[in-house]
Amino acid sequence: MKRLYDAIIKQHFEELDLMLFLAGPRQVGKTTAGKAAQALTTNYTYLNWDNFDHRNIILSGPSVIAEYAKLDQLQKIKPLILLDEIHKYKEWKSLLKGFYDTYKNETHILVTGSARLDIYKSGGDSLMGRYFPFRMHPLSVGECISQSLPTELISKPRNLERNILQKLLDHGGFPKPFLRHEKRFTVRWQQLRQQQLIQEDIRDLSKIQEVNQLEVLTELIKHQAGQVLNYSNLAKKVRVANDTIRRWIKTLEAFYYCYTITPWSKNITRSLIKEPKVYLWDWSVIDNPGARYENFIASHLLKAIHYWNDQGYGKFCLHYLRDLEKREVDFIVIKDEKPWFLVEAKSSNNHHINKNLYYFQEQTNANHAFQVVLELPFVEKSCFDTTNPTIVPALSLLSQLV
Repeated sequence: MKRLYDAIIKQHFEELDLMLFLAGPRQVGKTTAGKAAQALTTNYTYLNWDNFDHRNIILSGPSVIAEYAKLDQLQKIKPLILLDEIHKYKEWKSLLKGFYDTYKNETHILVTGSARLDIYKSGGDSLMGRYFPFRMHPLSVGECISQSLPTELISKPRNLERNILQKLLDHGGFPKPFLRHEKRFTVRWQQLRQQQLIQEDIRDLSKIQEVNQLEVLTELIKHQAGQVLNYSNLAKKVRVANDTIRRWIKTLEAFYYCYTITPWSKNITRSLIKEPKVYLWDWSVIDNPGARYENFIASHLLKAIHYWNDQGYGKFCLHYLRDLEKREVDFIVIKDEKPWFLVEAKSSNNHHINKNLYYFQEQTNANHAFQVVLELPFVEKSCFDTTNPTIVPALSLLSQLV
């Protein structure tokens, strides 16, 4: 299926000679997007670290890779080389630095990985100034509507069929289960992905050997999506040290199992600095409908923020709000260090706006405050036309994001 990231890759190599690093969760579609880039050139080379023959070529060094890609031949259109999962090679940074510095004028270089491509501190000299990173997310409401690059930070509201929204909620935004949208297939896919993530990726690429206990932690996190992390309680249940839990959660974040959102406290009277809240990249594994919907909203906001940051639109951050009186709002989006808009996720409409939206909008001076309701029908009006706290349909707000 066509993805937004096809257009991102095309734009990058039309405008820049830098390498493009495309990172994201396992099975989110990175390799598919990379292979679709074959249409951009007449000379395309694909090398996958997990392929034994390809690995031998990679290990042979830059000159052998260049020979395999036929970079010594005169070509009308600049070739493209896709290096897939190369971060699994300990010396990948040194290899890329040498290859890029030697052949940057002869080829475009696309690097994909199912772990954050900056997590391994060893591996040679810095690649600073030689690449731009981009983070690939699961499908979203905005991407289901359009796979073209947005021309503005916030798009005009666009309607999406209600059944597609339900498919996203039920089966997640990973392409295979979303396209099949069959419950049994989704469950089997979820189980296999979890097994591969823990038993292969994390075990092989990190120093964690207690994979059984790590699996227990992932199950606990699954049932705590949207909640504040209590490291001590998790440590007791998993039977490891508090510091071990913190380290393992960072590893799970690095491999795109979960992500955390920290509290925002600047200018908040009597703010209470607490631990982060945790969410999953695959919200479809969450059983509780309310928690799943909140995670669904969080993932859409995170995708938008990553896109804006990666495309250079500014500095954007996602946080939540909570104070000593336990007043709380689910999310606050920060733009260039200033509060931009607040979001409170609600599955159903009780026709009353959460009073905390009023309180925290006054405290933060945020431009907008939304109570985003799942069950409301689409309204063809920009949510960002309003400044006071407003009840808005989830379809309307999410359609304005990527």
